[in-house]
Amino acid sequence: MTRPIRLGMLTPSSNTALEPITCAMLSGIDDVSAHFSRFKVTEIALSEQALRQFDASEILRAAELLAHAKVDVIAWNGTSASWLGFDRDESLCEQITAATGIKACTTVLAYRDLLRRIGASRIGLVTPYRTDVQERIIANWNLQGLHCFAERHLSLQDNFSFAEVSEAEVAKLIEEVVREGCDAAVVLCTNMRGAGAAERLEQRFGAPVLDSIAVTLWACLAAAGCDPSRVQGWGSLFSNPDLRAATAIHMGGRDLQS
Repeated sequence: MTRPIRLGMLTPSSNTALEPITCAMLSGIDDVSAHFSRFKVTEIALSEQALRQFDASEILRAAELLAHAKVDVIAWNGTSASWLGFDRDESLCEQITAATGIKACTTVLAYRDLLRRIGASRIGLVTPYRTDVQERIIANWNLQGLHCFAERHLSLQDNFSFAEVSEAEVAKLIEEVVREGCDAAVVLCTNMRGAGAAERLEQRFGAPVLDSIAVTLWACLAAAGCDPSRVQGWGSLFSNPDLRAATAIHMGGRDLQS
């Protein structure tokens, strides 16, 4: 009998998109399951109150609960390091592994790895966030050599509201940044419905469409030693053979290959 693979994911409390979409992507893969632990996140803003939601102590409590399920990897399935700084996720991965003994990854660190590997020089950034948050994201991504060539944002703050934006509307925003000439489109939010449109838009326009929920799953599968190409029908992220190779997973302060 094949040993089951259990993927642990840390989830914002008001997120209603990532769990069903992740499970849909794993549909038909009987030996891989996703398990979720929540901590309180209700708004995305730059106020002190909003930023306190991402205090590491709250996230670590949720991670320790996932460890009880003996998961193979723990992912922070969220994009907060984009406005807080990439070092926040690097530190978080180290803390999760120190507390649980389980390797860790995050959405934002996976994006950095992917975008560098595919050589994307003109990123089209799609988010639901406020203008000030979007500007902070672009500044932080630029510091990492991830250059945002085009952008669209919806100026929303209530985290629950992000999932209320239809897949068709998200697809329209993706199409707009691709038409501006970006060489990769990024849907940066794990509570937006971009994953289902990725394959169709890639076939139409020829540019990779990287959705945050899909990117996190890709990173988890790679960290757990499971071939991401087993996920079918969700875009080039999973089908591109160049992205099936080992990916760097940050664990205990060291970059490991998994």
